[in-house]
Amino acid sequence: MSTIKFDRVTKRFAVRADSRSRGTKAAFTALSEVDLTIRSGEFLVLVGPSGCGKSTLLDLVGGLSRPSSGQVLVDGVPVTGPGLDRGIVFQQYALLPWRTALGNIEFGLEAKRVPRSERRARAREYLDLVGLTGFERHYPHELSGGMKQRVAIARSLAYDPAVLLMDEPFAALDAQTREALQDELLRIWAKTRKTVLFITHSIEEAIYLGQRVAIMTSRPGRIKAIVDTPPVEELGGDPRSAPEFVRHRHLVWELLHDEVARAQEAERRGTEPREREATPQDPVPAVAGHDVAAGGSDFPEAGAGALSGGNVSFRKKVSSVGSHR
Repeated sequence: MSTIKFDRVTKRFAVRADSRSRGTKAAFTALSEVDLTIRSGEFLVLVGPSGCGKSTLLDLVGGLSRPSSGQVLVDGVPVTGPGLDRGIVFQQYALLPWRTALGNIEFGLEAKRVPRSERRARAREYLDLVGLTGFERHYPHELSGGMKQRVAIARSLAYDPAVLLMDEPFAALDAQTREALQDELLRIWAKTRKTVLFITHSIEEAIYLGQRVAIMTSRPGRIKAIVDTPPVEELGGDPRSAPEFVRHRHLVWELLHDEVARAQEAERRGTEPREREATPQDPVPAVAGHDVAAGGSDFPEAGAGALSGGNVSFRKKVSSVGSHR
Protein backbone atom coordinates (compact mmCIF):
# COMPACT_ATOMS: atom_id res chain seq x y z
CA MET A 1 0.00 0.00 0.00
CA SER A 2 1.22 3.49 -0.83
CA THR A 3 0.27 7.12 -0.26
CA ILE A 4 -0.13 9.39 -3.29
CA LYS A 5 0.33 13.13 -2.96
CA PHE A 6 -0.22 15.91 -5.48
CA ASP A 7 1.69 18.95 -4.24
CA ARG A 8 0.63 22.16 -6.04
CA VAL A 9 0.62 20.35 -9.37
CA THR A 10 0.13 22.36 -12.56
CA LYS A 11 0.19 20.85 -16.03
CA ARG A 12 0.43 22.87 -19.25
CA PHE A 13 0.56 21.68 -22.83
CA ALA A 14 2.01 23.51 -25.80
CA VAL A 15 -0.55 23.76 -28.61
CA ARG A 16 -0.71 25.61 -31.90
CA ALA A 17 -2.54 28.89 -31.33
CA ASP A 18 -4.38 28.86 -34.71
CA SER A 19 -3.88 27.99 -38.36
CA ARG A 20 -2.26 31.37 -39.09
CA SER A 21 0.23 31.26 -36.22
CA ARG A 22 3.03 29.81 -38.38
CA GLY A 23 4.31 27.46 -35.73
CA THR A 24 3.73 29.71 -32.73
CA LYS A 25 2.77 27.69 -29.68
CA ALA A 26 0.29 28.69 -27.00
CA ALA A 27 0.15 27.38 -23.44
CA PHE A 28 -2.88 25.24 -22.63
CA THR A 29 -3.40 24.78 -18.87
CA ALA A 30 -5.04 21.44 -18.05
CA LEU A 31 -4.43 21.45 -14.27
CA SER A 32 -3.73 24.33 -11.91
CA GLU A 33 -2.26 24.13 -8.41
CA VAL A 34 -3.76 20.74 -7.53
CA ASP A 35 -3.31 19.64 -3.92
CA LEU A 36 -4.61 16.18 -3.05
CA THR A 37 -3.55 13.28 -0.84
CA ILE A 38 -4.76 9.71 -1.38
CA ARG A 39 -4.19 7.71 1.75
CA SER A 40 -2.47 4.34 1.83
CA GLY A 41 -4.97 1.59 1.04
CA GLU A 42 -7.71 4.08 0.14
CA PHE A 43 -10.15 3.81 -2.76
CA LEU A 44 -10.58 7.37 -4.05
CA VAL A 45 -12.70 8.28 -7.07
CA LEU A 46 -12.31 11.40 -9.22
CA VAL A 47 -15.29 12.96 -10.98
CA GLY A 48 -15.45 16.17 -12.98
CA PRO A 49 -16.61 17.73 -16.24
CA SER A 50 -15.25 16.37 -19.51
CA GLY A 51 -11.84 17.86 -20.22
CA CYS A 52 -11.14 18.94 -16.63
CA GLY A 53 -7.88 16.97 -16.38
CA LYS A 54 -8.92 13.75 -14.64
CA SER A 55 -6.97 11.51 -17.00
CA THR A 56 -4.05 13.93 -16.91
CA LEU A 57 -3.85 13.47 -13.12
CA LEU A 58 -3.82 9.72 -13.56
CA ASP A 59 -1.11 9.95 -16.24
CA LEU A 60 1.02 12.00 -13.85
CA VAL A 61 0.78 9.34 -11.14
CA GLY A 62 1.51 6.63 -13.70
CA GLY A 63 4.63 8.46 -14.83
CA LEU A 64 3.31 8.80 -18.38
CA SER A 65 3.63 12.57 -18.13
CA ARG A 66 5.50 15.10 -15.98
CA PRO A 67 4.00 18.12 -14.18
CA SER A 68 4.88 21.59 -15.45
CA SER A 69 5.26 22.64 -11.82
CA GLY A 70 4.72 21.03 -8.44
CA GLN A 71 5.31 17.39 -7.56
CA VAL A 72 3.54 14.05 -7.64
CA LEU A 73 4.84 11.77 -4.90
CA VAL A 74 4.26 8.10 -4.11
CA ASP A 75 5.34 7.30 -0.55
CA GLY A 76 7.25 10.57 -0.48
CA VAL A 77 9.27 9.80 -3.62
CA PRO A 78 8.73 12.03 -6.71
CA VAL A 79 7.29 10.21 -9.72
CA THR A 80 9.69 10.55 -12.65
CA GLY A 81 8.43 7.79 -14.95
CA PRO A 82 6.46 4.54 -15.14
CA GLY A 83 7.20 1.83 -12.59
CA LEU A 84 6.08 -1.63 -11.54
CA ASP A 85 4.84 -0.19 -8.25
CA ARG A 86 1.88 1.28 -10.20
CA GLY A 87 -0.59 -0.71 -12.28
CA ILE A 88 -2.84 0.97 -14.86
CA VAL A 89 -6.19 -0.21 -16.23
CA PHE A 90 -7.60 1.82 -19.13
CA GLN A 91 -11.06 1.94 -20.69
CA GLN A 92 -9.68 0.06 -23.69
CA TYR A 93 -8.48 -3.36 -22.61
CA ALA A 94 -5.10 -3.18 -24.41
CA LEU A 95 -4.73 -6.96 -24.38
CA LEU A 96 -2.18 -8.62 -26.66
CA PRO A 97 -4.32 -10.40 -29.29
CA TRP A 98 -1.75 -13.16 -29.92
CA ARG A 99 -1.67 -14.15 -26.24
CA THR A 100 -4.20 -16.18 -24.29
CA ALA A 101 -5.86 -14.80 -21.17
CA LEU A 102 -3.19 -16.54 -19.11
CA GLY A 103 -0.41 -15.24 -21.35
CA ASN A 104 -1.67 -11.66 -21.07
CA ILE A 105 -1.62 -11.87 -17.29
CA GLU A 106 1.93 -13.24 -17.38
CA PHE A 107 3.12 -10.27 -19.42
CA GLY A 108 3.81 -7.95 -16.48
CA LEU A 109 5.49 -10.76 -14.56
CA GLU A 110 7.93 -11.23 -17.42
CA ALA A 111 9.03 -7.62 -16.98
CA LYS A 112 9.84 -8.46 -13.34
CA ARG A 113 11.80 -11.54 -14.49
CA VAL A 114 9.62 -13.89 -12.46
CA PRO A 115 10.59 -17.54 -13.18
CA ARG A 116 8.29 -19.29 -15.65
CA SER A 117 6.78 -21.80 -13.19
CA GLU A 118 6.03 -19.11 -10.60
CA ARG A 119 4.76 -16.81 -13.34
CA ARG A 120 2.26 -19.37 -14.57
CA ALA A 121 1.06 -20.19 -11.04
CA ARG A 122 0.56 -16.53 -10.15
CA ALA A 123 -1.27 -15.83 -13.41
CA ARG A 124 -3.68 -18.68 -12.65
CA GLU A 125 -4.18 -17.31 -9.13
CA TYR A 126 -5.22 -13.88 -10.41
CA LEU A 127 -7.34 -15.32 -13.20
CA ASP A 128 -9.22 -17.16 -10.46
CA LEU A 129 -9.40 -13.96 -8.39
CA VAL A 130 -11.31 -12.19 -11.18
CA GLY A 131 -13.59 -15.19 -11.72
CA LEU A 132 -12.19 -16.51 -15.01
CA THR A 133 -11.00 -19.98 -14.04
CA GLY A 134 -11.50 -22.20 -17.08
CA PHE A 135 -10.73 -19.43 -19.59
CA GLU A 136 -6.93 -19.72 -19.38
CA ARG A 137 -6.52 -20.76 -23.04
CA HIS A 138 -9.00 -18.31 -24.53
CA TYR A 139 -7.71 -15.49 -26.76
CA PRO A 140 -9.08 -11.93 -26.45
CA HIS A 141 -11.33 -12.29 -29.51
CA GLU A 142 -13.01 -15.23 -27.78
CA LEU A 143 -13.89 -13.21 -24.66
CA SER A 144 -16.73 -10.78 -23.97
CA GLY A 145 -16.02 -7.14 -23.10
CA GLY A 146 -16.48 -7.82 -19.40
CA MET A 147 -14.14 -10.81 -19.54
CA LYS A 148 -11.48 -8.78 -21.36
CA GLN A 149 -11.62 -6.12 -18.67
CA ARG A 150 -11.31 -8.79 -15.97
CA VAL A 151 -8.15 -10.05 -17.70
CA ALA A 152 -6.81 -6.47 -17.86
CA ILE A 153 -7.45 -6.02 -14.12
CA ALA A 154 -5.83 -9.38 -13.33
CA ARG A 155 -2.80 -8.43 -15.43
CA SER A 156 -2.36 -5.19 -13.47
CA LEU A 157 -2.75 -6.97 -10.12
CA ALA A 158 -0.54 -9.98 -10.88
CA TYR A 159 2.78 -8.20 -10.51
CA ASP A 160 1.55 -6.84 -7.17
CA PRO A 161 1.73 -3.06 -7.63
CA ALA A 162 1.10 -0.99 -4.51
CA VAL A 163 -1.08 1.43 -6.51
CA LEU A 164 -3.86 0.66 -8.98
CA LEU A 165 -4.81 3.44 -11.42
CA MET A 166 -8.11 2.98 -13.26
CA ASP A 167 -9.24 5.33 -16.05
CA GLU A 168 -12.96 4.73 -16.72
CA PRO A 169 -12.39 0.97 -16.96
CA PHE A 170 -16.09 0.07 -17.11
CA ALA A 171 -17.37 2.91 -19.33
CA ALA A 172 -17.72 0.80 -22.49
CA LEU A 173 -19.60 -2.06 -20.79
CA ASP A 174 -23.34 -2.64 -20.60
CA ALA A 175 -25.08 -1.75 -17.33
CA GLN A 176 -25.39 -5.30 -16.01
CA THR A 177 -21.75 -6.18 -16.71
CA ARG A 178 -20.60 -2.86 -15.28
CA GLU A 179 -22.41 -3.44 -11.97
CA ALA A 180 -21.08 -6.99 -11.76
CA LEU A 181 -17.51 -5.76 -12.27
CA GLN A 182 -17.99 -3.00 -9.71
CA ASP A 183 -18.84 -5.66 -7.13
CA GLU A 184 -15.90 -7.76 -8.32
CA LEU A 185 -13.54 -4.81 -7.97
CA LEU A 186 -14.74 -4.04 -4.44
CA ARG A 187 -14.23 -7.67 -3.48
CA ILE A 188 -10.69 -7.63 -4.89
CA TRP A 189 -9.90 -4.32 -3.19
CA ALA A 190 -11.19 -5.61 0.16
CA LYS A 191 -8.85 -8.58 -0.19
CA THR A 192 -5.73 -6.75 -1.43
CA ARG A 193 -6.20 -3.23 0.02
CA LYS A 194 -4.32 -1.61 -2.83
CA THR A 195 -4.32 2.17 -3.03
CA VAL A 196 -6.80 2.86 -5.85
CA LEU A 197 -7.29 6.04 -7.90
CA PHE A 198 -10.39 5.54 -10.05
CA ILE A 199 -11.74 7.92 -12.70
CA THR A 200 -15.35 7.93 -13.85
CA HIS A 201 -18.04 10.16 -15.34
CA SER A 202 -20.72 8.23 -13.45
CA ILE A 203 -21.67 9.79 -10.13
CA GLU A 204 -23.47 6.61 -9.08
CA GLU A 205 -20.37 4.53 -9.81
CA ALA A 206 -18.21 7.00 -7.88
CA ILE A 207 -20.35 6.76 -4.74
CA TYR A 208 -20.73 2.99 -4.99
CA LEU A 209 -16.98 2.35 -5.29
CA GLY A 210 -15.18 5.15 -3.49
CA GLN A 211 -14.45 5.69 0.16
CA ARG A 212 -14.14 9.32 -0.86
CA VAL A 213 -15.17 11.16 -4.01
CA ALA A 214 -13.07 14.12 -5.16
CA ILE A 215 -14.93 16.63 -7.33
CA MET A 216 -12.90 18.59 -9.87
CA THR A 217 -13.62 22.02 -11.32
CA SER A 218 -13.91 22.77 -15.01
CA ARG A 219 -10.65 23.43 -16.81
CA PRO A 220 -8.11 24.29 -15.60
CA GLY A 221 -8.79 21.45 -13.19
CA ARG A 222 -8.56 21.87 -9.44
CA ILE A 223 -10.01 19.90 -6.55
CA LYS A 224 -13.25 21.64 -5.58
CA ALA A 225 -14.35 19.38 -2.72
CA ILE A 226 -14.04 15.89 -1.29
CA VAL A 227 -17.07 13.94 -0.07
CA ASP A 228 -16.87 10.97 2.30
CA THR A 229 -19.22 8.22 1.12
CA PRO A 230 -21.13 5.60 3.14
CA PRO A 231 -19.75 2.02 3.04
CA VAL A 232 -21.80 -0.05 0.60
CA GLU A 233 -22.13 -2.93 3.05
CA GLU A 234 -23.97 -0.66 5.48
CA LEU A 235 -26.66 0.34 2.97
CA GLY A 236 -28.64 -2.89 2.89
CA GLY A 237 -29.57 -5.30 0.10
CA ASP A 238 -30.07 -2.65 -2.61
CA PRO A 239 -27.42 0.00 -1.86
CA ARG A 240 -28.15 2.19 -4.90
CA SER A 241 -31.74 2.70 -3.74
CA ALA A 242 -30.88 3.43 -0.11
CA PRO A 243 -31.81 6.98 1.04
CA GLU A 244 -28.24 7.68 2.18
CA PHE A 245 -26.87 6.67 -1.23
CA VAL A 246 -29.39 8.90 -3.02
CA ARG A 247 -28.52 11.83 -0.76
CA HIS A 248 -24.84 11.51 -1.51
CA ARG A 249 -25.58 11.23 -5.21
CA HIS A 250 -27.50 14.50 -5.08
CA LEU A 251 -24.77 16.16 -3.05
CA VAL A 252 -22.05 15.29 -5.55
CA TRP A 253 -24.19 16.52 -8.43
CA GLU A 254 -24.94 19.76 -6.56
CA LEU A 255 -21.18 20.35 -6.28
CA LEU A 256 -20.55 19.31 -9.88
CA HIS A 257 -23.47 20.99 -11.63
CA ASP A 258 -22.00 24.50 -12.00
CA GLU A 259 -18.66 23.10 -13.18
CA VAL A 260 -20.38 21.08 -15.92
CA ALA A 261 -22.36 24.16 -16.98
CA ARG A 262 -19.20 26.28 -17.18
CA ALA A 263 -17.40 23.63 -19.24
CA GLN A 264 -20.35 23.29 -21.62
CA GLU A 265 -20.64 27.06 -22.04
CA ALA A 266 -16.93 27.35 -22.79
CA GLU A 267 -17.23 24.54 -25.34
CA ARG A 268 -20.16 26.26 -27.05
CA ARG A 269 -18.22 29.50 -27.28
CA GLY A 270 -15.03 27.79 -28.28
CA THR A 271 -13.16 29.44 -25.40
CA GLU A 272 -11.40 28.35 -22.24
CA PRO A 273 -13.36 28.60 -18.96
CA ARG A 274 -12.42 31.81 -17.22
CA GLU A 275 -9.81 31.49 -14.46
CA ARG A 276 -11.17 31.67 -10.92
CA GLU A 277 -9.64 33.86 -8.27
CA ALA A 278 -10.15 31.22 -5.58
CA THR A 279 -7.23 28.97 -4.68
CA PRO A 280 -7.33 25.22 -4.02
CA GLN A 281 -6.90 25.87 -0.32
CA ASP A 282 -10.13 27.87 -0.09
CA PRO A 283 -12.92 26.11 1.82
CA VAL A 284 -15.97 25.01 -0.13
CA PRO A 285 -18.20 28.11 0.04
CA ALA A 286 -21.66 27.90 1.62
CA VAL A 287 -21.77 24.11 1.51
CA ALA A 288 -19.91 22.58 4.45
CA GLY A 289 -22.25 21.85 7.32
CA HIS A 290 -25.32 23.37 5.62
CA ASP A 291 -28.49 22.04 4.03
CA VAL A 292 -28.16 21.44 0.31
CA ALA A 293 -31.18 21.08 -1.95
CA ALA A 294 -30.90 19.20 -5.22
CA GLY A 295 -33.58 18.30 -7.72
CA GLY A 296 -34.18 15.21 -9.74
CA SER A 297 -35.15 11.65 -9.02
CA ASP A 298 -33.63 10.27 -12.20
CA PHE A 299 -30.09 11.42 -11.58
CA PRO A 300 -28.17 12.68 -14.64
CA GLU A 301 -24.51 11.91 -15.09
CA ALA A 302 -21.95 14.70 -15.44
CA GLY A 303 -22.69 16.66 -18.59
CA ALA A 304 -26.01 14.92 -19.26
CA GLY A 305 -28.13 18.03 -18.70
CA ALA A 306 -30.09 19.88 -16.05
CA LEU A 307 -31.85 18.28 -13.10
CA SER A 308 -35.60 17.88 -13.30
CA GLY A 309 -38.41 17.15 -10.85
CA GLY A 310 -38.61 16.82 -7.05
CA ASN A 311 -36.49 18.26 -4.26
CA VAL A 312 -34.37 16.49 -1.68
CA SER A 313 -33.04 18.42 1.31
CA PHE A 314 -30.34 17.00 3.53
CA ARG A 315 -27.34 17.83 5.69
CA LYS A 316 -23.90 16.48 4.83
CA LYS A 317 -20.43 17.56 5.84
CA VAL A 318 -18.22 18.36 2.86
CA SER A 319 -14.52 18.95 3.34
CA SER A 320 -12.23 21.18 1.35
CA VAL A 321 -9.18 19.35 0.07
CA GLY A 322 -6.85 21.10 2.47
CA SER A 323 -8.27 19.28 5.48
CA HIS A 324 -7.36 15.88 4.03
CA ARG A 325 -3.64 16.44 3.75
